[in-house]
Amino acid sequence: MPQNESRKKSSLSILTNAGVEAYQQKPGEKYMNEAQILHFKRILEAWRNQLKKEIGRISYMQDDSVNFPDPVDRAVQEEEFSFELRNRDREHKLIKKIEKTLKKVENKNFGFCDYCGVEIGIRRLEARPTANLCIDCKNIDEIRKKQIVV
Repeated sequence: MPQNESRKKSSLSILTNAGVEAYQQKPGEKYMNEAQILHFKRILEAWRNQLKKEIGRISYMQDDSVNFPDPVDRAVQEEEFSFELRNRDREHKLIKKIEKTLKKVENKNFGFCDYCGVEIGIRRLEARPTANLCIDCKNIDEIRKKQIVV
């Protein structure tokens, strides 16, 4: 698959999984109107539901657990389990972030930057529905974080 197709597919995977098309803004349409809010609510709820289904798969690890006599096989199995548990932990954190974002949708605070209050933008929110900073504030935030690490 060409690189552009791969990039396009990954950025649209959230929309695809939610079963929605990219939002087509109409000329003169008010930002974060009811149609847009409903669009993002569908995306966020579908994403949350998908993650909850994936988390439910963790029980297979208990079924697949075997005490291998070979130490290398045991190590591989432990590494796979560890990897799965880290993924589940990330998914739990993401679900919490999605639920926090859904509360912002309900409170009509969704789509605006937490720092400066400007519009985050439809395309940015479709790519990352839990975004809470505009591009400019996000860039500044990342620069600050890099300075702290150094």
